[in-house]
Amino acid sequence: MSIWRGLVWSLVLALAVPVVAGAQGFKWWQSDKFKADLALAPDQTTRLEEVYQGLRPKLTAGKEELDRLETGLSKLIAEGVAPEGDVMKMVDQVEHSRAELAKTRTLMIYRMHQILTVDQRAKMNALHERWEQERRQTRRQPTQ
Repeated sequence: MSIWRGLVWSLVLALAVPVVAGAQGFKWWQSDKFKADLALAPDQTTRLEEVYQGLRPKLTAGKEELDRLETGLSKLIAEGVAPEGDVMKMVDQVEHSRAELAKTRTLMIYRMHQILTVDQRAKMNALHERWEQERRQTRRQPTQ
């Protein structure tokens, strides 16, 4: 698989499994359409759910921490009185939290990727390309 295909596939999963505290997000592996289009076996669906549920607490906690830090940084900047060094320290904390969240999400995507067959990954890429094309066409339509 080419690097670009892998990145596209990763983007599909990243968008399909949003990290929102308290929300399930779109579990594409439980969708009848995705199950049919990808020919997912019942054990694959179960294993994909296990990967998601296994990392969900860490993703949720990471998202909550990132939100908390971003709120603190926004307040610090809005007040405009903190020394620049304090602001940069907070920026470092926010970006570290964001990187940790991204690493956990990438690990989840990698584990899900391993569950799918080569053919299923190719079909997932095609589904993503179709979705991207539809999204671009929707953006180009003038607002009435």
